[in-house]
Amino acid sequence: MSTATTRTTRTPPDRTGSATAPASLSATPRPSLPSLTGLRWMAALLVFGLHVNNFGYFGGQPGRLVAWAFGPGATGVSFFFVLSGFVLMWSARPGDRALGFWRRRIARVYPVHLVTLVVAFVMAYTLSGLPRPRVRQAAANVLLVHSWWQPWWQTLNPVSWSLACEAFFYAAFPALFLVLRRLGARGTVVLGALAVVAVLVLARADSHHWLHQPLYSLPLARLPEFVLGAVTARLVLLGRWRGPGLEASLALALLGYFLVPQIRGGYTGTACTLAGFVTLIPAAALADLRGLPSLWRRPRLVRLGELSFAFYMIHLLVLRAGITVLGAKPRFGLLAGLGVTAAAFTLSLALSWLLYEAVERPARRLLLRGHRPASRPTPNNPEPVPSDA
Repeated sequence: MSTATTRTTRTPPDRTGSATAPASLSATPRPSLPSLTGLRWMAALLVFGLHVNNFGYFGGQPGRLVAWAFGPGATGVSFFFVLSGFVLMWSARPGDRALGFWRRRIARVYPVHLVTLVVAFVMAYTLSGLPRPRVRQAAANVLLVHSWWQPWWQTLNPVSWSLACEAFFYAAFPALFLVLRRLGARGTVVLGALAVVAVLVLARADSHHWLHQPLYSLPLARLPEFVLGAVTARLVLLGRWRGPGLEASLALALLGYFLVPQIRGGYTGTACTLAGFVTLIPAAALADLRGLPSLWRRPRLVRLGELSFAFYMIHLLVLRAGITVLGAKPRFGLLAGLGVTAAAFTLSLALSWLLYEAVERPARRLLLRGHRPASRPTPNNPEPVPSDA
């Protein structure tokens, strides 16, 4: 991902209704999709709002309003998992090798994970009220396998649970890529339908406690969302995606988002937002490909989207540290609540910029030095990023 420019590389507007020509399946670099980067920031912002609500910054009527607006923010994790599948399928090339792919993924997420893990570890042993992890819990977090065991899923930096899910997706992606390359449009649609059925079945299983642990943080349970993202990208590449446009898909996503409080929380909320997220992401991609208007590719949103991974990784640590000053669930009035929220947001954003410029970018360059990918990445192609809820 490049931060030097936010200009968009576009194909001419599509007159035929297809997304791209079959030539897009070749090894040549594909057009950039800056709208996905902008959308990524909006999803990260929902997660931040969810945690502000959970930390009880607002009381009374303002608190109820914040709970209404951001209470369903846990579904933001589903958006990131679908987006991850879409972007990885979009950027994959036939000549890519699994080891090279995994190396790029480690270079993308692990340096920031490691730095924030150290920060969380220091906080656990210096601030009162924070749990101190056992050796095995900490080791599982370092290795990004802690989400497989529910009692450990929020060890140290709680948001890292979804990185463990992403690590599983990365391990599975080379095989998924091979499968999708061999499937035609009809077979790809069938695979997508099976993934939808899997989400619905798992949502019912979670709401009725059929299994021995909640499914929200279990990597295997979140795999269908990732598969759906890859499926929609494959259909766009084949020119066979026939979903609604950007405005209609955004309306569908918002409808699903505000439907979540009407049902049980946890994994079950995924079923409400799935249709909206699965249509919104390719709709935004097609808006970029066809040169159609898109709010989400504005330069400032794209820049914030580039910072969103670091923001996601640091913001909850900032909120946790704030407990030592503000206390637990202070329930402020409107003005005081807005003030502390603005302070937490500003500090989180400043630290995310520092993480991005001083850790994420230089560490990625260092880890990928001497490595030549099968194709050069396109500027502004959004890197998939996990999110917590």
